[in-house]
Amino acid sequence: MAPTKGEAATIFFSLLLFFLLPSTALSSVVEYLKLPLLHKDTFPPTPSQSLSSDIRRVNILYSSLCHHSAKLPLTSGASTGSGQYFVDLRLGTPPQRLLLVADTGSDLVWVTCSACRDCTRRRRNSAFLARHSSTYLPYHCYDKQCRLVPNPRSGACNHTRQHSPCRYEYSYSDGSETKGFFSTETTTLNASSGSSVKFKRLAFGCSFEASGPSITGPSFNGAQGVMGLGRGSISLASQLGRRFDVKLPIRPSVWAIDELGNGGTVMDSGTTLTFLAKPAYTRIVQAFKRLVKLPEADDPTIGFDLCVNVSGVSRPNFPKMSFKFSGNSVFSPPPGNYFIDTAEDVKCLALQPLTAPSGFSVIGNLMQQGFVFEFDKDRSRIGFSRHGCGTP
Repeated sequence: MAPTKGEAATIFFSLLLFFLLPSTALSSVVEYLKLPLLHKDTFPPTPSQSLSSDIRRVNILYSSLCHHSAKLPLTSGASTGSGQYFVDLRLGTPPQRLLLVADTGSDLVWVTCSACRDCTRRRRNSAFLARHSSTYLPYHCYDKQCRLVPNPRSGACNHTRQHSPCRYEYSYSDGSETKGFFSTETTTLNASSGSSVKFKRLAFGCSFEASGPSITGPSFNGAQGVMGLGRGSISLASQLGRRFDVKLPIRPSVWAIDELGNGGTVMDSGTTLTFLAKPAYTRIVQAFKRLVKLPEADDPTIGFDLCVNVSGVSRPNFPKMSFKFSGNSVFSPPPGNYFIDTAEDVKCLALQPLTAPSGFSVIGNLMQQGFVFEFDKDRSRIGFSRHGCGTP
């Protein structure tokens, strides 16, 4: 299947299909997606860095970079009269098993979605049940990722509403079309080493409407979507070689020290919580409220602006936050350092706004836990590392 827009790709076929990742990948080793052709009968069952303490920006990470090659078994549909190859994909938390058509001629990864609450009458594995996944997240229509897919309704986007999802329409050359929400979700891939690699933020289309012969006809053969493997930025192959981040729009002056010596940021082992200048704090809290899919706590802890109910969730999944310092070093504490237990089944974002205009931002000891810090007073530098320190 070929999209109406996008780059054509030259694909070399042999016993294995190799897809080179973009040159922007952070590893010097060639990474690739490895898809062995399998008979349908074999289809599987269900070091310290030195840096200054001057913060340049804060990122909320949507996904982590996959440094491994990955392999996805392909199964031929010939035995059932289909000319397609299919890929088994595990999507969501807990994982839901879906069968997708492997397509090197298009870019979008999309699955048939259902918004049902009580899905007992729906045939198992006939669609992705978005409400049954604790990690499903539609992009907001204002997110920059929303511009990666055709989005004819972008003009109607309400930038101020928290629940204003990114809508997409994606067409193929034969007139087939899928419509829905451009979203992110967790998925697990098999690494070439034999281990599993959890790809934390796969961008994909959650399709609520599909039409046309190539994605609804007999050749589709009961598949629940398409795995786009082309060269475009939203294909699976391209996503394996990059990470999405929300470089938050915080002005550098928010972190700067003024002519009177006010402002700046300190690492303080004597302060528990992290206090950030109010413009930065507001942006960060807004981003977390948009990204965290857990329900807000019925009885939030006083003094915190974001508290969520984690009852029944053994390992809640939170977006990752990182601080970029001058010198291009990045401090990336684990979510457990900034989402803390404040009551039974309640976790709160352990950040506070800095209200005094003459004050300075503080990275407190909760945010520092699990790291070893080295302070070089002579050269006004800070070093940090997780080596030699227990993981929090």
